[in-house]
Amino acid sequence: MDREFLIDLFADFGPVTIRKMFSGFGISADGTNFAMALRAGLYFRADDVTIPQYEAEGSKPFQYQTRTKTVTVNSYWQLPARLFDDSEELAVWARGALAAAQRAAVKKRPRAKKAAAKKAAAKKPKPTAKKSKKRPSRKKSSS
Repeated sequence: MDREFLIDLFADFGPVTIRKMFSGFGISADGTNFAMALRAGLYFRADDVTIPQYEAEGSKPFQYQTRTKTVTVNSYWQLPARLFDDSEELAVWARGALAAAQRAAVKKRPRAKKAAAKKAAAKKPKPTAKKSKKRPSRKKSSS
């Protein structure tokens, strides 16, 4: 899949940003990445709300091989092939994928705040014992 094909594919959905990613492209709207176009196909962001749709279509989650195992990424599911010929329905699925990505971003925010708070707490100087201040010596001036 090339950039021009993807732009045409998402025409009914609306404007998308397409960036190079791994061996393909990351696709985003409104600053949120919701799809990946890789050699193996087009994958949309999914969650508990949208995964049943993909399962009903016989789709599978994104998988890749490492030297020792197959890794399954349940947050991205392959778009059913029939949708490549129906840009209006593809737009509906894309909106669902964008919503799933936005829900995931909302879930991550509290963790980011907690991590930032921990980091800030670690940077604060630890209280030390109070040091007694020495009084400056008063020299008598000779007149």
